[in-house]
Amino acid sequence: MAITPAKSPAAAKPKADPIPNRERPGEPDRYNASKEELLEFYRQMTLIRRFEERAGQLYGLGLIGGFCHLYIGQEAVAVGLQSALDNDTDSVITGYRDHGHMLAYGIDPKLIMAELTGRQAGISKGKGGSMHMFSVEHKFYGGHGIVGAQVSLGTGLAFKHKYANDGGVCLAYFGDGAANQGQVYESMNMAELWKLPIIFVIENNGYAMGTAVGRSSSEDQLYRRGESFRVPGMQVDGMDVLAVRGAIEEALKWVRAGKGPIVMELKTYRYRGHSMSDPAKYRTREEVQAMKDSSDCIDHAKRELAAMGVSEDDLKKIDKDIRQIVAEAADFAEQSPEPNPEELYTDVLVGTY
Repeated sequence: MAITPAKSPAAAKPKADPIPNRERPGEPDRYNASKEELLEFYRQMTLIRRFEERAGQLYGLGLIGGFCHLYIGQEAVAVGLQSALDNDTDSVITGYRDHGHMLAYGIDPKLIMAELTGRQAGISKGKGGSMHMFSVEHKFYGGHGIVGAQVSLGTGLAFKHKYANDGGVCLAYFGDGAANQGQVYESMNMAELWKLPIIFVIENNGYAMGTAVGRSSSEDQLYRRGESFRVPGMQVDGMDVLAVRGAIEEALKWVRAGKGPIVMELKTYRYRGHSMSDPAKYRTREEVQAMKDSSDCIDHAKRELAAMGVSEDDLKKIDKDIRQIVAEAADFAEQSPEPNPEELYTDVLVGTY
C-alpha cells in the first residue's frame, strides 16, 4: 500500500503573492530633445557611420591590418548613452568594437584613423590598432580583445570612483556573446555588494559572433541577467537614439543616488559581419535589408528632424561636412609615419628601471 507523506504546515499554507524585496528604477521616458540636440545626435551618428565605412575601405586596401570590427548599425547606442555622461568625471570601457565609442566621446577622428592604420600619430601611438585604443585623458579605458574582460576592469574603475568619492560613473560595454562569460557575473555580484557606480551595458546585436542569441543563451532577455545578484535591469530600443538617451538618464539617476549598479540591454543590430573577415552567412541578406528599411537609427533621426522643420538641404550639408572630416582623417592616417622601432620598448612599464 502506498503511503502519502504528510504535508508540512508550511506546505499546507496557500502561496502568498510575491512581495518585491527591493526598489526598482523608474520606467524611462523617451528623451525630449531640442532641435539642436537632435541635430548633434544626427551629426555624431553620421560621423560614426561614414568613418566606419571608410575604415572598411582602408581594410580592403590593406592599410588596416589584423582584426577590424565595425559599428555600422549600432550608432544610436554609443551616441545616446555617452551624450549623457559627464566627460570630467565619468569613465568608459568597452570591448573590441570600439571605434564608435571613441568617436561618440568626441575624440579626434584623425587620431582614431591613424591608430587603425598603425601610425605614430594614433591615439595609442599605433601600437593598439583597431581593438586596443586607449585614452586616459578622455577617461576612455579601452578597447579590449578578450571577450568580457573589460567588465571586470570596468568594475575596478567603478570601485575607484567610489573610493575617490569623485562622483563618477563607469559605463562598461559588452556584447550578447560576452554576456555568457563567468567574470561578468562575478563583477555584478561584487558591484552590488559594494554598491559601485557602474552601468553594465549589453549591446545585444542579435549574434554572438555568428550564433544567434536564441541558440546560445538559455535566458535571451539579457536585461534580466543581474537579477540573481539583485541588480535591476532595463531593456531599451537601441535603434532609437532618443529612447537610448531617455533610458540612460534614468540609469544615471539610479547609480548616482548610490543605489548600486544597473544592467541596460540595448537591442540593436550590426549591418556588417562580426569583423571584416566575417562573410555573415548565418543570416540572410533579406533580414539585414529589412532591418535597414524599418529600424535604421539615422533614418529614424532624419524623420524626427523633418517633423521639427529641418530641411533636406540642411541634412545634406551636415552629410557633406562629415564626409570631408572623414576624408581628411583618412588622408592624415595614410600620410602619417609609422612608429619608430624604439617604440617597441616604450609603455611597457610605468616607470624606468
